Amino acid sequence: MNLRSSNIRKLRDNKFDVLIVGGGINGAVAAASLAARGVKTALIDRSDFAGETSSNSSNLAWGGIKYLESHDYLLVDRLCRSRNRLMDAYPSTVHEIRFIATVERGFRFPSQLIYLGSLLYWFMGRLRTRAPRWLSGARIEQREPIINTERSSGGVEYSDCYLYDNDARFVFNFVRASLNYGCIAANYVESMSSVRTGDGWHTQVRDGESGNEFSILSRVLINACGPFADAHNRMTGQQTEHHHRFSKGIHLIVDRLTESDRVLTFFASDGRLFFVIPMGPRSCIGTTDTPVQDADSEVTAEDRQFVLDNVNAMLDLDQPLTKDDIIAERCGVRPLAVRDSEGEEDWLQLSRKHVIETNKADAHLSIFGGKLTDCLNVGEEVAEIIADLGVEMPFDDKCWYGEAPDTVKAEFMHRAALLGLDDMTAASSSEPLSQRLWRRYGRNAIHMLESIRRDPAEAELLIENAEYLRCEIRHAAEREMITRLDDFLRRRSKIAQVVSTEIIVNSPGLRDACHILFGDMAEQKLAEYIKHTSGDVEKLSPATEGHTL
Repeated sequence: MNLRSSNIRKLRDNKFDVLIVGGGINGAVAAASLAARGVKTALIDRSDFAGETSSNSSNLAWGGIKYLESHDYLLVDRLCRSRNRLMDAYPSTVHEIRFIATVERGFRFPSQLIYLGSLLYWFMGRLRTRAPRWLSGARIEQREPIINTERSSGGVEYSDCYLYDNDARFVFNFVRASLNYGCIAANYVESMSSVRTGDGWHTQVRDGESGNEFSILSRVLINACGPFADAHNRMTGQQTEHHHRFSKGIHLIVDRLTESDRVLTFFASDGRLFFVIPMGPRSCIGTTDTPVQDADSEVTAEDRQFVLDNVNAMLDLDQPLTKDDIIAERCGVRPLAVRDSEGEEDWLQLSRKHVIETNKADAHLSIFGGKLTDCLNVGEEVAEIIADLGVEMPFDDKCWYGEAPDTVKAEFMHRAALLGLDDMTAASSSEPLSQRLWRRYGRNAIHMLESIRRDPAEAELLIENAEYLRCEIRHAAEREMITRLDDFLRRRSKIAQVVSTEIIVNSPGLRDACHILFGDMAEQKLAEYIKHTSGDVEKLSPATEGHTL
């Protein structure tokens, strides 16, 4: 019985202190925080963990410099402290990165004033990063020749942080931590209804794989459904002061536009921040900030053209980017927490803060808004509220987040060096293989070394242009609840974001990976993925259909 099947049975057969509905960043940190403290916790998501907004961010862990313009200083201060906390807790994952922000002549603020704002931001960040500096147009061109400085009045270079791997991987590591602490979690389990009775919450759920329905019993129910929180509250009859408005953000992934490891920052044609962000061998460009009514959104032709038009105007490219240059797309909605009294005219001033509303009588929590940067605060606040509701926490002072101690990392690196791990495979990046494994899996990577020791083929790369080893895919199959191929290619890894679909489906190693992930179900899961990504299996090239191991 695999991990997910075992957890489905446990969800059905046990009573929990807390059931969390929604496996995005808010639900993941809530689960890790509670489970580590000894709370009997369950976590479900109707799709995959981090399957919506939490896998479509800009991959930044930043202090929110843009909120200085709306004078939301308390939020900026809070986010800067949260960012610093993430830097301390996850030094292998949350890295400082330099930004160059270019300001055009006639912009609503002169570049010198923006520089003063960056100084204030640096001080609010407790001077934890490198100091900002003002740049003339000539200095910008010298540092980043690709930037079009014809209309530039200057700019600013400053520091913030980004996630070395993708956001969904970061979220799943909290889910993995919760599982290590005894949380019972399962993806593709949809909450159909929840009713409060004398013995707690009875939540009727449906297994998205088998179609079977069953009930989960819990003392407390947490709605961490992200953009779908309002819909879930309506279903359970919860009345809240806050609700969500939605802002759609999209990014386009293209071949790397500049060799530097800087984030290029501009103000788009509509005045909002626009980025060119390093993503391994690719560049991630965007984002949009478009009010939408529906939590389910997709990239439109207008969205795509907006991003292409802006990046072509801002950069001196040999050839303008077109839709044919797009390798992958990211699209998600930001759920913004608002009170009913806030009007539509406040759209651009809406805070990106999180809000947790508690119905003590029903033992129900609703989490609204939030940002990845602020995730540790969400986990701590949820634990405080659950304790106030009378749920016992045997290990209330347990630190539930962060990388393993340096002694554990040093032992891992020593064992990796004894294996000659960094010489075993030619990676497309200059990062040592041992560092990459540690960053992605932490102490969970230690057992991979034994796999490689027994069989050096476990250190082979399976998919062209993808920096993932056979042992990583085996690890995902055993410990990461891979239910559909996209779970691995898009969320546990970033393969589908940096490798085109055509190359993926034509890779001879893909079938090998599928057999590791799904065993006897490999061909079915592969066909489902190809149909989902290509629309029609029959249209695939003969080379793809004929691949054999």
